[in-house]
Amino acid sequence: QVQLAESGGGLVQAGGSLRLSCAGSRSIFSDIRAKAWYRQAPGKQRELVATITAGGNTNYADSVKGRFTISEGNARSTVYLQMDSLEPEDTAVYYCRWIRTDGRIYWGQGTQVTVSS
Repeated sequence: QVQLAESGGGLVQAGGSLRLSCAGSRSIFSDIRAKAWYRQAPGKQRELVATITAGGNTNYADSVKGRFTISEGNARSTVYLQMDSLEPEDTAVYYCRWIRTDGRIYWGQGTQVTVSS
């Protein structure tokens, strides 16, 4: 049973944009404390990119501030990551992660983003 489904990755030239989506199944999208995007580049550890809390507060990694924007859909069943001014260093597999108020954590399967120079 798929609980988090990501989409929107792909190949883009440096300076371009992509919008990632992460849709939660009905069984989990209620009582979410926070949603986040992580990424993992080849040979590197997974790193936090952006978070949004149930109250709408957002935080970003320094490397993406001013270029990436995290947001939610109206029904809060989807979280987005708008990525502008992409750089080759942004190349990675991007994962969404949701944390419920009861502490349960859900991860998406990942979507590949490749930025060519």
